[in-house]
Amino acid sequence: MIKKAILILMVVGLMMGCSQVESSEFEEDEIVEEAQVEIVEEVDKGQAQEENQLDDPVDPREAIDLSLEPNESGRIMVLMYHNIGEEEEEWTRTPDNFTKDLQVLYEKGYRPISLKDYASGNITTPQGYTPIVITFDDGNKNNFEYMEDGSLNPDSAVGLLMDFHKKNPDFSPAATFFLTGDIPFGQRELIGQKFEFLLNKGMDIGNHSKTHANFTQASAELLQREIGEQAQYLESFIEAEGYKVNTIALPYGTRPKDESKTSYLKEGTYDGVPYDNIAILNVGWNPGYSPYDERFNPESIPRIRASEMKVDNVGMYNYLEYFDNNPDQRFISDGNPDIITVPDDRAEQIGSQQDREIYIYDKK
Repeated sequence: MIKKAILILMVVGLMMGCSQVESSEFEEDEIVEEAQVEIVEEVDKGQAQEENQLDDPVDPREAIDLSLEPNESGRIMVLMYHNIGEEEEEWTRTPDNFTKDLQVLYEKGYRPISLKDYASGNITTPQGYTPIVITFDDGNKNNFEYMEDGSLNPDSAVGLLMDFHKKNPDFSPAATFFLTGDIPFGQRELIGQKFEFLLNKGMDIGNHSKTHANFTQASAELLQREIGEQAQYLESFIEAEGYKVNTIALPYGTRPKDESKTSYLKEGTYDGVPYDNIAILNVGWNPGYSPYDERFNPESIPRIRASEMKVDNVGMYNYLEYFDNNPDQRFISDGNPDIITVPDDRAEQIGSQQDREIYIYDKK
């Protein structure tokens, strides 16, 4: 519309410049008036079209590709790792095997998201893909190590995640590291530097208790000290404004036998400072519910052992095979974190108390 108006003005200029000397001023004025009227009409048309577009916004559901069969009522795997080492053991993956895990997940259409996003239902996974959550317990040096020359150990968990992300940019390095003790990652002088790196790369820091205590017989005081003191200690190294260490992986997967003390796993106070965990992780043996499923409980999230040793047929590769054979049980993202898309035969699993739009479609 604007281009056309400019063209008209150029034509008028040429007509006036090339007009014969004997042309009357009246004729020139008439040409200019007609051009001005046409320009005004074009501008008015353009404004009207823009106003109509604003009055008729595009339905975001139209961007959802139903041929990908989105199913946001499906299950999500929260993977549990501990160590990266030279020899494969029950709680250790070799660098090659960990990279193999990432490659298999990538090829099968799984994409990492943060634990905090999973717990809050902020699923930003591209449509057609399945979110997964990667976690590491204990915070051993083999999880994150800087070498003497200041470089990142390429065979540490963080090094391997970053390398895989570099080769596959659509596979986020998002992972949560649950830390216990006062020397997380085994290099005291580098704690702050490491924490800054993790947060800048989209990874998270979680709580794994102060001394890795067994919570089975723990008192209310012990629970609050183990959780609250560790959260405060870890946060003391974090410069990112407003960041909270508010997720916890239960040491040994234990919970108080006295159920009246269970509430302290989520919230409590230590030394006058409160804590409030938004996600509490078990050891577990099965995939987690969708955060939109009415059965989802962020205070009791199960995990799956990412190993191939002593997993009793409930390890990561067992569930990858299960989802291959039962694709209707797998969470498939619609690509829009503000819409919950489910086929009509799964709609009853979505909880009624949702702050997002629910889009139910007919799966033919």
